[in-house]
Amino acid sequence: MNQNSFNESSAGLSAYILLIGIICTFWCCSFCPAQKLPVETNPPLDQSNNIRNHLMRVASEVTDNSLVGFNTLDDWLKVRDRRYLEYLEMMSLTDVPLRGERPPLNVKIVGTIQKEGYRIEKLYYESLPNLYVPADLYIPDNITEPVPAVLYVCGHSRTQKVRYQPHPRKFAQLGFVCLITETIQWGEVLGDHWGCYARGWFHWYSRGYTPGGVELWNAIRGLDLLCQRPEVNAEKLGVTGISGGGAQSWYIAAADPRIKAVAPTCGNSTIEAHIHTRTIDGHCDCMMPINTYLRDYHDIGALIAPRPLMIAQANRDGINTIESVRETYNYVKDIYDLYDASDNITLVETPGGHSYHEISRTEIFSFFIKHLMGKNVPPSEVGDVDESKSAQLSQRELKVYIDGPPPNDRTTTIQETFMKIAEPPEIADKRQLQAHRENVIRLLREKTFRSFPSNPLPLSVRWEFRALDGAAHGRSTFSFVSEKDWRLKVDVRRRRLSEQPAPVMLVLRSYDENRRASEGFISGLNRDWNIAYFETRGIGETSWSPALQWHLRRAAAWTGRTIASMRVYDVLRCLRALRTLPGVRTDRIAIAARGEMCAIAMYAALLDGNVLAVVLRDPPATQNAPSNTDGRGETIEMLNCLRITDLPQVAGLLYPKNIVIIGTMPSSYQWAKNVYNKLKAERAFKNVQKLSDWVAK
Repeated sequence: MNQNSFNESSAGLSAYILLIGIICTFWCCSFCPAQKLPVETNPPLDQSNNIRNHLMRVASEVTDNSLVGFNTLDDWLKVRDRRYLEYLEMMSLTDVPLRGERPPLNVKIVGTIQKEGYRIEKLYYESLPNLYVPADLYIPDNITEPVPAVLYVCGHSRTQKVRYQPHPRKFAQLGFVCLITETIQWGEVLGDHWGCYARGWFHWYSRGYTPGGVELWNAIRGLDLLCQRPEVNAEKLGVTGISGGGAQSWYIAAADPRIKAVAPTCGNSTIEAHIHTRTIDGHCDCMMPINTYLRDYHDIGALIAPRPLMIAQANRDGINTIESVRETYNYVKDIYDLYDASDNITLVETPGGHSYHEISRTEIFSFFIKHLMGKNVPPSEVGDVDESKSAQLSQRELKVYIDGPPPNDRTTTIQETFMKIAEPPEIADKRQLQAHRENVIRLLREKTFRSFPSNPLPLSVRWEFRALDGAAHGRSTFSFVSEKDWRLKVDVRRRRLSEQPAPVMLVLRSYDENRRASEGFISGLNRDWNIAYFETRGIGETSWSPALQWHLRRAAAWTGRTIASMRVYDVLRCLRALRTLPGVRTDRIAIAARGEMCAIAMYAALLDGNVLAVVLRDPPATQNAPSNTDGRGETIEMLNCLRITDLPQVAGLLYPKNIVIIGTMPSSYQWAKNVYNKLKAERAFKNVQKLSDWVAK
């Protein structure tokens, strides 16, 4: 090759390279300018994108941020009343008559057993209309004046008042009246504690329902019963129990000021410990409130202060680590110190597993004698329970429902009615819709999405990949920080080159979808739209094993969030990231989703407020529905949302945005369609057979 030929060839190559550079620059500048998204080769992994690491971190934050900032008693008293009401709400007591007149107890005594020094009245009472509680009341003989009483709450034992009878018997022998109640989970009527744990009823979280709330209410009514008895000094009431009964002891004393002394055994731990060690996996659903306000057990304990509290804990408990119980004790003691009541809180440690020990039992009896009777009897002198076989009454002898429970008993279905869920409102005009929408959004932010970061991190948008495919298609991948621990990717398809900003359809990929399933779903979209495919956490590159999902759904809820609510936040952040990109018509961004991701799309669109349209295929009919028992499958639960709204109502509240439902529309969405029709926006609510039938207005 001569020099002239070489120069001509070089000039041609240079011109070709320049042309390619112009095209790349044109596309980049019209959609994602380099000055805003720095090009990086092998960008650093500044976020872990690991769900277990994330939940462990936020669990630590919940524990560490509980009971902070209270340097004086006045600091605490300023917020105590508000925290008390929030606690009752988290315990699902929003729809029971805590204040004012309560329904009659209608106590029915079905039999009496006379023993040496005491008698047992077998009875049941009605805590709410048609909600009955079987119980045994132990009453010492020869009572001449009202005496202190103890409420004994059972743990997760199948035989309940039979298994734990040595404790109320010992209290009666010591001179206390003692009422032992059965739970709705075990005993004579088998209700449900294990909704999320074993039945796939994760919609309990959406309903704001914890079975611990029913147990708490039944216990409060048990205290009502004790206060009505002539043998009882209503000013001297205590509560105790082990395991689930230990947790309930915390709950009851925090909720009811009539309790003057409380002794929980093996019933508490920190959120941090439960998530880090996965002891949560062994706990019943009753062991934690609906954690709307991101609280821990020491927040509950603080509401007991300054009343006497003795925490008994085994040092090798398989579901409550001794280290976490010590931590809880120290947190609560700080509040007792503010009251100058440090002597009123004690921690008793015993050797062994998740059970009583002679040390804990005798310490508990001595504790109640001191604080309810005003006597000092050392544990060494008080005596232990008698667990000999000859001292125990049989299940038949202690049975309350001799002929079966009352025919109208609600115990087995109470989870369906204990909490009221929101009904679709009547919408007459735009002003009424706007007012309702504003209220729903406010409540969702307070009670469903409270865990959203109050100080969001910078988006830190950056390029991960850029290319041109042929002459008319561009592809790029950018990433952004959703929240701490999470950097997520968005795959953008530029369908035609143009100097003008174009609308963007944000397509939410689904968990475990087939390759190119989302591409097929959106293929009928008008070619004027560019497309951005987004994988929220738990989908695609950040996905987790289906076998882990059961744990994650319960662990997330205990930290005040759900998988679905975290994904809603991801989408909100993704919308923000898209709007930073020139070449995007920020007034024409839509969201498309299938199946469970339709719930994410609708809530994100409602909270965002600026989405043009929501395209849905196979949207869930409601969030008030069970899931798979193993925790796999759709995860659409969001804390407390059903107390506020439901998916079909969210669709209606998106008015006047475009709603496009592809294929069969669930009948529950008729309410949303009626709202659009009433407000003269029929053309904005479409039910089409294929996406190409829709043209955005």
